[in-house]
Parts: sequence; C-alpha cells; structure tokens
Amino acid sequence: MNASERSRPASLIVSELLKRRLLIVMGKGGVGKTTISAVLGSLAARARGDTLAMETDLRAPLAAAFGHGPSLTPVEIAPGLATMVLDGRHALEEYLQIVVPGRMVLKAVFSNKLYQYFVQAAPGLRELMMLGKVYYELERKPAGQRKWELVVLDAAASGQALGLLKMPAAAHDTFGESIVGREANNIGRMLHEPRLCAIILVTTAEPMALAETLETHAALSALKLEVAAIVLNRYKPKQFGAEDVARLKRRSSIRRELSHLEHLGALANQELERTTRAREALTMLRSRTASPIVEVCEYRTLFGSSLVRQLTDDLTADERAAAHPG
Repeated sequence: MNASERSRPASLIVSELLKRRLLIVMGKGGVGKTTISAVLGSLAARARGDTLAMETDLRAPLAAAFGHGPSLTPVEIAPGLATMVLDGRHALEEYLQIVVPGRMVLKAVFSNKLYQYFVQAAPGLRELMMLGKVYYELERKPAGQRKWELVVLDAAASGQALGLLKMPAAAHDTFGESIVGREANNIGRMLHEPRLCAIILVTTAEPMALAETLETHAALSALKLEVAAIVLNRYKPKQFGAEDVARLKRRSSIRRELSHLEHLGALANQELERTTRAREALTMLRSRTASPIVEVCEYRTLFGSSLVRQLTDDLTADERAAAHPG
C-alpha cells in the first residue's frame, strides 16, 4: 500500500471496512475501543442495515453507552443496531442445545459436576465457543431468524483478544477432523478471509498504548491476520504553534496586570505538547506499519451516546461535504 492510499480520507477508509461482514476491534484497555466499536456499529447500521455489536465485557459498556443493560441475546439499542454480550459459557451451552437432542439430556449434562469442572478447567474451549457464536450469527442463522448484514466484535484487551484469535488453529491441531476440529477450521477460515473479516486496532498517542499497538500488530502479522486499519483515537490536531505561545508570553510580560495570561500560557504549552505527541504517534504508526490510519478527534466534554453521535458525524463529514459542495 503506497502513501497516498494510506492517507485517504477517514470516510473512505471506513467505507472500505463496512464492506466486510465482521469487524474485530482490538486495543489496550482505556484507549476508547468500546466507543470506536459503537461508532462503527452506528455507521454500519446507517449504511447497511441490520448490524449486531457483540461485546466480551459482561458489564456491557457498549450497550450502556446507548442507555441499555447487558443481554446474552440480541437487543435493539438503536435503529438497525442490536447488541449482545458474548459469554463463553453461555455460548457453549447454546451450542450443546443445537447438537444434543432432548431437554432432559441437556439438563442432566449442565447439572453434572464433571461438566462443571470441565468448563472451568478448559477456558480455551469457552474462547472457541465465543468465536463459534460469532460464526453462527454470521453464517448459521436458521430461516426465519434475523440475518445480520455486519457484526462488530468489541474484543477484550489486546493480550486476551490475541488468545481468542489463536484458538481456532490450536483447536484444529488438537481435535483434528472431529466435529470440534472442523468447526474450528470453519472459524479460522472466517478470520483469515480479508473480504469477510477486518481487524481494527485502536490506540492513543500515549507511549504505552502505542507500544502495545505495535506489538499486537506484529503478533497479528505472525498469525497471518491482516490489520485492516488503525484508529488513532483522541487525536489532538494542531490549532496553534510555539510562536503563538511565545506571543502570548510576551503580552503577559508587557501587561503584568493580566497575570492570568501566564496561566493561559502554561495551559497552551501543555496543549502544544499533546499535539506534538499526536503528530509523532502518527509518524511512528505510518513508519512501522502498512495499515491505513484513521484519526479520531478528542471531545473531553462528551460521553456515551453523545460522543458516539459526534464521532459518527465526524467520520462521515468529508463524505457529506463531497456530496454537497459549496
């Protein structure tokens, strides 16, 4: 990918992402991954219709951003957008309901102490079933049930998410051509099909977040999983320069009665440092990865659905401007 392709407007990069059927959003804790997942879900619902946002946090922060609580089944939270919590144990029990006939047999299995021990001792199986649930919602919904045009997965923090993505290959190696092995192979194909699945990394300009993003990018490359885009969240664009701060300081030294100008000068320096860090982060990401980068502005006074709406509008602004020039 050349430099011009990587510096395309954000709306064009996002439009390419929304052509897929599965978006997996990853990132270090605290970088705004859930907010970006909600924004992508909103954009997908607007562009393509029925969209399911699946989140792995049992507290359901994505649903909470829209004023809803956790649910293990899809719940409509906005027009065309539903959300649900993806829980490994629940996904496993749901899978068993599909393959094991008879409610009495199922009840006996679920209450069996050996089954309880097995589920607790095999977290990898729960992770595989979580991805199996994603696969089911995309590819295996029976006739008469709601079909999803696109699924957004708000994955766990980077390390856990990488473990999740490694599970299909590990399960296939372990179980071979058994039912579980074949299912794992199907899930693995879904993850590695670039026309179907896109992985998106979210970061901020903070050094620890950047370092983890670059490590995760390398780890995904080793798994032969392409990063379709990197979102540089809470990006601080340059609004003034060092010369503006210097002028403000000169003015405060001339007009000593305006002592508050010195305080403003200190705040301006802090903001200047943040914009410098943001530009350096952007340069680093461009030099160390080949992925398109989407810059998302920071809004310190907006939260929840208000922030999601603002960022959704931001990521379609240049598209609207092109459609209505002048």
